[in-house]
Amino acid sequence: MEESVIKKEQAGEEAENLADLLSACFRLENRDFSQYSPLTLAYVGDAVYELVIRTVLVNRGNIQTAKLHQKATGFVRAGTQARLIQALLPHLEEQELAVYRRGHNAKPYNTAKNASRREYLEATGFEALMGYLYLRKEYRRMIELISLGLEEVGYEL
Repeated sequence: MEESVIKKEQAGEEAENLADLLSACFRLENRDFSQYSPLTLAYVGDAVYELVIRTVLVNRGNIQTAKLHQKATGFVRAGTQARLIQALLPHLEEQELAVYRRGHNAKPYNTAKNASRREYLEATGFEALMGYLYLRKEYRRMIELISLGLEEVGYEL
C-alpha cells in the first residue's frame, strides 16, 4: 500500500484528498454509483455521516468520549436523519431526489429499535444520498446539505 503512495509522490503528484489517496493506494476504478443498490449507498452513507458528525464534535473541544458519543448519537439516530431529509427535500436536485427516493423505497433487512418504520425508511434514503455524494466525491455538496439540514431543523453541533 505504501509503495503506490510513494510512487505517486516520486512522480511529483501529491494526493490532495482522501479519495485520491484511496484511489492511488487501492487502485480504485471510477464507477457509476447511480446504479448501485440504495442499501449499499446507505451502508456507506451511514458511516460517512457519522464520521462528519464525530469530526465536527471532536473539533469543538477535547471532552470525554462518553459525552462525545452521547452527543453524536442524538445526531445519527434515524429520527434525526428523517427530520433532516424532510427539511432538505425542497433543496435537492433531481438526481439527488431520485437517489433519496430509491433509498426510501428500498426494503431494508433491519429496522431501528427507537424509530418508526417511516422514520427508518426516510433515514435510509438520507443515508443513501450521503453515500452517493461521498462515492461521487461531491464532498462540498454533502457537507452543504448536512449543514443546511441541521440549520433548518434547529440542531446545533
